[in-house]
Amino acid sequence: MATEGEVLWRASPTLVESLRVTQYRRWLEANYQIRCDDYQDLWRWSVDHLETFWESVWRFFEVESPTPYRMVLESSVMPGARWFPGAQINFAREILNRARRTGPAIIHRSETRAAGELTTADLTEAVRRCAAALRSLGVEKGDRVVGYLPSIPETIVALLATTALGAVWACCSPVFGSKAVLDRFAQLEPKVLIGLDGYRFGGKDFDKRSDLDTIADGLPSLAAVVVVPYLGTATELPSGRRSARWDDWIATSDPPALAFAETEFNDPLWIVFTSGTTGLPKGIVHGHGGIVLESLKLLGLQSNIGPDSRFFFYTSSGWINFNILTTGLMMGATIVLYDGNPAYPGVDLLWQICDEVAATNFGVSPAYIQLLSKAGVRPRDRYQLRSLASISCTGSTVTPEHFEWLYREVKTDFLVASSSGGTEVATGFFVGTYLEPVWAGEMQVRALGVAVEAWNDRGEPVVEEVGELVVTKPMPSMPLYFWNDPGQRRYLDTYFDPWPGVWRHGDLLKITRRGSGVIYGRSDSTLNRFGVRIGTSDIYRIVEAVAGVRDSLVVNIDRPDGTSVMILFVVTADGGPVAPALEATLRSALRAEGSPRHLPDRIVAMPGVPYTLTGKKMEVPVKKLLLGLSIDKALSRGAMAAPAAIDPYLEFAARFREETPNG
Repeated sequence: MATEGEVLWRASPTLVESLRVTQYRRWLEANYQIRCDDYQDLWRWSVDHLETFWESVWRFFEVESPTPYRMVLESSVMPGARWFPGAQINFAREILNRARRTGPAIIHRSETRAAGELTTADLTEAVRRCAAALRSLGVEKGDRVVGYLPSIPETIVALLATTALGAVWACCSPVFGSKAVLDRFAQLEPKVLIGLDGYRFGGKDFDKRSDLDTIADGLPSLAAVVVVPYLGTATELPSGRRSARWDDWIATSDPPALAFAETEFNDPLWIVFTSGTTGLPKGIVHGHGGIVLESLKLLGLQSNIGPDSRFFFYTSSGWINFNILTTGLMMGATIVLYDGNPAYPGVDLLWQICDEVAATNFGVSPAYIQLLSKAGVRPRDRYQLRSLASISCTGSTVTPEHFEWLYREVKTDFLVASSSGGTEVATGFFVGTYLEPVWAGEMQVRALGVAVEAWNDRGEPVVEEVGELVVTKPMPSMPLYFWNDPGQRRYLDTYFDPWPGVWRHGDLLKITRRGSGVIYGRSDSTLNRFGVRIGTSDIYRIVEAVAGVRDSLVVNIDRPDGTSVMILFVVTADGGPVAPALEATLRSALRAEGSPRHLPDRIVAMPGVPYTLTGKKMEVPVKKLLLGLSIDKALSRGAMAAPAAIDPYLEFAARFREETPNG
């Protein structure tokens, strides 16, 4: 069994020589007289000389602007740092001008429709027609266009057409119910809604026409509703408002040439939302230029994605990874979309797609790896995967066992990159690189240009200790602001408390002496056991490796008298109760592999674990229910992957409070 920090893979010297980041290091030496002997040298230089670094990214990737920038960074104070003032960058222009010239730009697969491909010419033509149709509805710079769409080409077309006009895009996956969508879209007062009639998932059809009607009714600002007949049931259009079918809507006989709005570097590009598990989801506004520069760095320098790449990330359209996948077009890569159940008709479906499309870069969640491991899947026995150069794992903690499974059951010679970032910054704080070894259970490196540290409770940076993940210097892709946030109060309270001017992300992080990192879960779900802080990932790693356990969730409740109770919820393999033998095995494993402080006070069987739509375990909402908060204050069902999964926890919380009225 792999242990944390064990070296599992190194890139060959030949591979290192071929990397774009190696070309960049040589270019940096020739143009700036900066010599960096290894990745850690390069990272230190990038954060110590922040403005020079980001200017070098601009120059290396030959970013063009009709107008010059006055300076790289107008202010380094967070929030409020203003990058490249005076420059004009349009995200859609950068995507379409840099997209590949030959072969498919987009490969799309789906449960709902036949497989297909779009060339860059196809994509550009669709964007031209969609932009013309939006313009005919009066959409102008600064207006909002929203999508109720899955991970399909039409979503990318609508995103690019909207942003080409200088309007602002936002999207929700159709997995969301109408209330969750209105919680997000009603804040924006959009001019156009583009939705679908339904979709297929796991072989079952989901008719979304009623939800689309409800959403449209709740958005009085709409000039029109456009329906994509994805499931083929859109025989009737929403009544009582201007509406059209997608194909008819973009079929303008002779639309004008595609023109790009003169958007400033810091003009709003899109709005993405926090998970909304508690309270109204916060609308995070990103800018055109920040996303362009960050994407060039993240995909070009960190991930080595380029014209020879086929970039596949299984993601919903409402997750920031869909937006990041779209930026793969900017690198000249072919991007691969899949809309459907990743485990239907077989749990190895995504590996089949990887093989069929010759994917070079594949993105998945650790939960998916756990599913495959428990199911005994061995992709190497069924698929060639010759082109696969890297796997990116994000969304939750990647354990040493996940790493070991990938190298044992997929292939031995490729990069497994564990990363940690966020919707808030549209990138990673810690990422992978081909320049460093892969260490089991660790994120390899801090991303270039990201001044990330782990701080203790006194606000001091620590190494080889668990602390708060903070960022001490601004990043171009940080939010411009939150939507409808007067005085930036929500923004300040969320990320700049308790240390003004320092971004506190809310994750528990350990940085090793070699510069790698380990995430131990959310800091607000930390298990404080007798004065010792334990990350929830420590518990999950041990518990979910036990035979007979399918999933788990752990919370710790502090009582007013200073005592606490830690409850471990377990989903057994057969869905039944926790047998005495299994409980004994769990306690033995937690004591032996953790410590006596890792032992829960109670082990409770549950039929499932509640997850957000982005695949995060809902530890904090469950904790709030146990503390007596009402469900409407503890969580939003619309933000859940399976809303009914919370019901058993509601019932348990009621019993728990009866048993411990003072707890």
